[in-house]
Amino acid sequence: MRIDLHAHSNASDGTDSPAELVAAAVAAGLDVVALTDHDTVAGHTEAADAVHALPAGTRLTLVPGAELSCVVGDVSMHLLAYLFDPAEPAFAAERELVRTDRFRRGRAIVERCRELGADISWEQVERIAGAGSVGRPHIASALVEAGVVATVSDAFTADWLANGGRADVRKHETDPVTAVRLVRAAGGVPVFAHPGAVKRGRTVSDQVIADLAAAGLAGLEVDHIDHDEAARDHLRGLAAELGLLTTGSSDYHGARKTVRLGEHTTDPAVYEALVGQATGAKPIGG
Repeated sequence: MRIDLHAHSNASDGTDSPAELVAAAVAAGLDVVALTDHDTVAGHTEAADAVHALPAGTRLTLVPGAELSCVVGDVSMHLLAYLFDPAEPAFAAERELVRTDRFRRGRAIVERCRELGADISWEQVERIAGAGSVGRPHIASALVEAGVVATVSDAFTADWLANGGRADVRKHETDPVTAVRLVRAAGGVPVFAHPGAVKRGRTVSDQVIADLAAAGLAGLEVDHIDHDEAARDHLRGLAAELGLLTTGSSDYHGARKTVRLGEHTTDPAVYEALVGQATGAKPIGG
């Protein structure tokens, strides 16, 4: 089985529609794909419909999920949440709060970019985002369109959009211990996304990860494009010490990033263990 547990659609900052993501997962030879848009479940219905509409004999399982924005002190981190009840009120309210603040933050970042000499506009960013929840990748795409940077990745530096960069503005982010508990209360399974991605900025300490494990964290995303071998080895050792699952995934964003669906995958036994912990929702199709 080929299992990719981290992918985005244009319901947040990917470029594929949820239905296109399903088709891309089939084309990539995946058996399981997780839709984990940022702080939203808006793409779940379309993706599920696309799975149900697959031709007879085409097998693909969809894992509904989300990627949550969290913060420890002044260090941002992301938490993947799988198979939770999207209607559970406390968790739904927190996701709505984070999504609402994304628009305030986005406008403020665009204004800072303009003050720094970038000829971009909020209307341009909204066009790029389409129906998705506006995020920094959309602003990065606007900077590419304006010729300010060559690629989306080049926008995520201290000069522009990186955490703490010249144009960065903080947004509402959830305390991760609170987030882990909210996910569990909604019947979901929480996994720490790309915990060793130092190229994205500062990362949290092993003690923070231990605290999250004590609060109910299920696993660490180990095999990820932003982790080198040393980081992967360290995270596997830490996971073993803390009794956590270790996952692998692409963090696919369509054309917005160069990573391919299925570039990193999760062991089937780990996937089964993850699904076995979920009570809020079930995988779809397959």
